[in-house]
Amino acid sequence: MNSTHEKLAQSLKLTLDEDQLTNCMRCGFCQTACPTFLETGLEAASPRGRIALMKAVVDGLMEPDESFRSQMDLCLGCRACEPACPSDVKYGQLIEQTRAAIAAEKPYSMPVRVVRKTFLQGIFPHRGRLKLIGKTLSFYQKSGLQKFARSSGAMKLFPDHLQQLEKALPPVMGDGLEELWSKAGLPYRRETTDSGSRLMVIPAAGAKVGRVGMFRGCIMDVMFASTNVNTVRLLRQAGFEIVIPEEQVCCGALHAHAGEMGDAKRLAGQNIWAFGEADVDYIASNAGGCGALLKEYDHLMHAEPDERLQQAAIRFADQVKDISELLHSLGRPLTPIQAESPQNGAITVTYQDSCHLRNVMRVQGEPRQLMELLPAVQMCELQGAEVCCGSAGIYNLTQTEMSTTLLDHKMEHVEATGAKVIVTSNPGCLLQMKWGIERAGMQKNGVEAVHLVDFLAEQVLIEDKRD
Repeated sequence: MNSTHEKLAQSLKLTLDEDQLTNCMRCGFCQTACPTFLETGLEAASPRGRIALMKAVVDGLMEPDESFRSQMDLCLGCRACEPACPSDVKYGQLIEQTRAAIAAEKPYSMPVRVVRKTFLQGIFPHRGRLKLIGKTLSFYQKSGLQKFARSSGAMKLFPDHLQQLEKALPPVMGDGLEELWSKAGLPYRRETTDSGSRLMVIPAAGAKVGRVGMFRGCIMDVMFASTNVNTVRLLRQAGFEIVIPEEQVCCGALHAHAGEMGDAKRLAGQNIWAFGEADVDYIASNAGGCGALLKEYDHLMHAEPDERLQQAAIRFADQVKDISELLHSLGRPLTPIQAESPQNGAITVTYQDSCHLRNVMRVQGEPRQLMELLPAVQMCELQGAEVCCGSAGIYNLTQTEMSTTLLDHKMEHVEATGAKVIVTSNPGCLLQMKWGIERAGMQKNGVEAVHLVDFLAEQVLIEDKRD
């Protein structure tokens, strides 16, 4: 065993949860839930197979060589195996621990290192840089540069998948939630806590039923800021007072999935403090990937030496709710715009689950039930809606071949539904669906992909009172 492999093997022995490794009964129930196993048919590309590889390294039976790493990297981290597991093996924890050890002991190739460092360290943790990117993208789209780049052939300098992703980019506003809300002249007030934390507080429309902290996210507040605005509008209509802590940061989900646990914990600590200062009943997430990690801050911070931080993380995790949970079960019912569906005029809609919303937050019925309450909507269930679309954070950039294979199969199932609208609940999934529509040429038939929040905002009555 060479020195690099030996260091990594020792790191894995110290890092991996032995109880979780031994809990796997090798029953194979996880295999039919695993997208990479379904695509490859390889035992090593299944959760059971990856756990066996991890245990073999820990037991000294194999080296953590390139084939070992390639199987860990191929995992989407969708965690569909967890609900399928009769032994309740926490596979998500094992894959993150493994990736953390790999990241610490064995450098990635230069292209992967550049992507990881650029996004995970250079962009996502810094709101100012994210806002700059948002304004740059907005200028690119509105100034004519986008049209010129496409017509001149400049985009052909990039790989095909990046060309397609560029075409799938939604219109970018250039401003975040707070800026859009205040510029629209909608009601809010500013508050500062005793410790100096700054809050934007938006009153409920009508009788108040609760106080919700709004997690605005990083990608959500750059590329989907209008979705954040619609989230607040829906929450207000449902009777919630909304609090937006200014000091909140990126949730750290992409960092945790990539094994950058130190960065993930640092970001988590900042968010726990910021929302603790806000004194809220719930914390709203409109992004399945973000919500899943927010919901697991208690596990992320369980080994922290500060017991108060551990307790605060437990309270934070307990407060996290997906927007669909708040609207469906905890707020006032929303009123559809149309009391009755026009004859033969219903919109055919299908729903693609966010993996982390379904498999970690265990939310799958609420989004569907909210749409089924709309008389102008005809729901058509998507075959394989529970199977990952291939987005998985930055997976579609680092594992493009597997990502596009999963996406192409997904679009075949979408086409079979005859739906004109694909609804999903996570920004990464939404971008992937838009990319899939572009790849399959389905935009020519009027097919579009939208976030659940934006779809609901078009279908229900919302009273927006301006100052």
